[in-house]
Amino acid sequence: MLHTANRIKWVDEGIEMHVFGDKILQSIEPGVEHLKKELVRADLLVIVAVSNQDSINWIEMNSKNVPNVVCFDSSTTLLNKLGGSTLQTRSERNIVGKLVSTLQGNKKDESAEVVRTVSEAWDRHNSDDIRFCLLVIINAYVRPVPILKNLRSRGFSTLNCMVKNCGSEILNCLLDPNCRKALQCLNKCAPTDQVCNYRCIASYESPNLAAFSLCVLQKNNCLGLDAEIPTKPYVHPMSLFRGENLTHEVAEDLFVGWLGKLKWSWRVIAGQNPAYDQFPCQYQLFYRGKAKASFWYEPVFQVRTLDGKMVWRRRLYRVKRDKIPGTFYFTVLDNGVVSREFWTIVDVCDDLSWGLFHYSGAARAAGQSYTGAVLVSPTGNYPSEKERGKLISSLEKCGIKEWELYDVDNSCCSNPSLGIPEGSSLHHKIKV
Repeated sequence: MLHTANRIKWVDEGIEMHVFGDKILQSIEPGVEHLKKELVRADLLVIVAVSNQDSINWIEMNSKNVPNVVCFDSSTTLLNKLGGSTLQTRSERNIVGKLVSTLQGNKKDESAEVVRTVSEAWDRHNSDDIRFCLLVIINAYVRPVPILKNLRSRGFSTLNCMVKNCGSEILNCLLDPNCRKALQCLNKCAPTDQVCNYRCIASYESPNLAAFSLCVLQKNNCLGLDAEIPTKPYVHPMSLFRGENLTHEVAEDLFVGWLGKLKWSWRVIAGQNPAYDQFPCQYQLFYRGKAKASFWYEPVFQVRTLDGKMVWRRRLYRVKRDKIPGTFYFTVLDNGVVSREFWTIVDVCDDLSWGLFHYSGAARAAGQSYTGAVLVSPTGNYPSEKERGKLISSLEKCGIKEWELYDVDNSCCSNPSLGIPEGSSLHHKIKV
């Protein structure tokens, strides 16, 4: 929760979040008086994992004037309150349902899907999803949160725009079993639930799904969605490599990594984003194209589909240098939707034994923005213990804790679809 308090500032500097452990209530400490003062001016009290009866009694006595009180994973004797009204139910799912119903104008059919999404998000217990839950409550009962404007999307119900502009694409999709499954799956996801959305897309991707998304979302924006690349956190790139100032050419070489000696540039050990970084067997391919100054990135990865199959997927990103060496803009057309990402080379060891890359991105027409980071090595294995201090320091530069990383399953990675286009070139400055 302390980490979430820092991360919530990335969304809105005006949101102030203080975190207290209930152990301070059992002692005479200045922290107790501080907590009392904060409760007097608080708009929202979130109670997490409190079951001690003395703590429960203290909270009940001192939180009477807080207009919004929401309890997660806590004693059922603690009451929840939204908009100044005490809720009769103590079910977390119904609490979230009430606030999302308010957010969406009490449209029960639409809010039911978001209720499930928010409940599942809390259950995932990672900082991105916990922050999302808190922002929904703030948006509904305290102040508008611009990043949540896409919660008001009507999903795939904007039929007028779709039928008018994309009739043939809709028909082709409905006649394609995979595309039809993808739409049914996506329709169960809230627009802001990237984990749900991307699992559907990766599971059922097809040319017809790409054509449908390109027409409905990218060309005509029938859902009225929008998103920008997050500007926070700003992560500074490494400035030196092997004792010399980092240049654009060397930075590109660091991306190229082991390609040439191996069939891939890097393998992903772990990642931070639950939507994009958890896939098994992630191979990264970076190379220079035949055209002057062209640079490309192709990730190759496995997906366990919602039908239980294991399939290989591949994407193609165009990479452009930004002004500062070690920073780049990536662009990809992923199943009909354009995503643009800002990447930073945070750290790469002199011997290329491991590296850390951070990214911030947005699929504007899909209304989704995101951040993440990938830890890489030539083998997909973690750095040695002696490197742990440097790794943790590099993660801190990204605002990431080591416990946030999702380990990638590299145990069964036979027959990946690797290889780069003929005529591509690799390193210009460094040797591996």
